[in-house]
Amino acid sequence: MDRVTDVMKLRPADSTALYEPAQGDTVSRPAIPLGEGDGLDKHTRTTLRKQEQAIAKKYMSTPEQMRIYTVITIACFAAWIAFFPLTMMNIIPLWPCFIASCVFAAGGYIVSHEAMHDNIGRRGTKYRFWNELVGEISTIILIFPFSMARMMHLHHHYHCNHPENDPDYTDEAPSAFKAWIKTWLNRQPGADGSIHHYKRVLERIGTSGARKALRDTMLLQLFAMAFFFTMAWRGYAIEAALLWWLPRHIGLSYIRFWLSWAPHHPRDGHGRYENTRVFRTWFGRSWFGHWMSMGMQYHVVHHLYPGIPNHRTKYAYYEMKPILEKRGVDCSAL
Repeated sequence: MDRVTDVMKLRPADSTALYEPAQGDTVSRPAIPLGEGDGLDKHTRTTLRKQEQAIAKKYMSTPEQMRIYTVITIACFAAWIAFFPLTMMNIIPLWPCFIASCVFAAGGYIVSHEAMHDNIGRRGTKYRFWNELVGEISTIILIFPFSMARMMHLHHHYHCNHPENDPDYTDEAPSAFKAWIKTWLNRQPGADGSIHHYKRVLERIGTSGARKALRDTMLLQLFAMAFFFTMAWRGYAIEAALLWWLPRHIGLSYIRFWLSWAPHHPRDGHGRYENTRVFRTWFGRSWFGHWMSMGMQYHVVHHLYPGIPNHRTKYAYYEMKPILEKRGVDCSAL
């Protein structure tokens, strides 16, 4: 059963079908149906939509511009694997490898996120292999198989902010501080959050794709546990902890905060222009804040047009800003 059918298993009764763009059809329809409650007449909405799509078309991903994602992902994955023997043999110190591993863990999800939306290589193209390869290897450090990550992320798009059907709804918290704390608590045994919650969602879906995602998760988790046990038994527990276990937890907390809580808090909007927010980081409008948030300040653009790669959402946002404001989006933060 394909991914669209899997997503439909949790569709609310009053929703419309998920749109997954085919090759060469990346902007003919928006990612989320147009809302009717913005106070604009049909002609105005249609005109604004056409203007919005014309802008989005300029920023859509192409295989040529996405090639750098593949190169960086493979290079970082190879470096991370090499850290283990290099630190175990005292060829390079552990602390810079720990820092790099944390960066790889958080940044790897951004790359896999592009693969989830087929932005690196669409189905039926010669780039498809690289799309799937990048998606698979970039989330290994998170012990988070690509099959689960992709299915849950597409469910998030389709059921965004729905208390029961949005797999990421459990990340919600009343403040930034409590959101950071919750990213850790959600991963504790018995908690209904993060991957624990994803497993329950997949069990509820019950399709062949969901069963495969659960199987992939079990195998990757068993492999990681066996690896940690073996490393500790051989006297390399610190290396295992600082190169994989701790970077994984730091990366997951970073991702859950910046990619889930920050752009969707307080999760009370459900329309096309209401389910995300434009926000400013603690570093204001600076480039540092943009990089620290991994570009999530402009997440509204991603939900409107997932075919726009993450590194181009900022530029698409500022060109779309007048249109977004007319559609009722609060753009005062940026």
